[in-house]
Amino acid sequence: MDEKDILARISEYVGEEQRLRDRHQRRELGREEEHRRLERLEVALDQCWDLLRRRRARQEAGEVPDDAGVRPPDEVEGYLQ
Repeated sequence: MDEKDILARISEYVGEEQRLRDRHQRRELGREEEHRRLERLEVALDQCWDLLRRRRARQEAGEVPDDAGVRPPDEVEGYLQ
């Protein structure tokens, strides 16, 4: 996945997040379902942003950006713990 693909996926996830929030406001989606789906989206977004930052850092360091891969959720989400 290259930078263009990652940015497209981020855009897709942000759009899905907005649609979920809109559906919840229209009472088409329960709070628990919205929360569960938003949590999954947040993790996926964090993984995308992490991958994008690491690819850019590798490129700036003269390394191959494609050597960076998606890290597991517990690793990406564990930064603040």
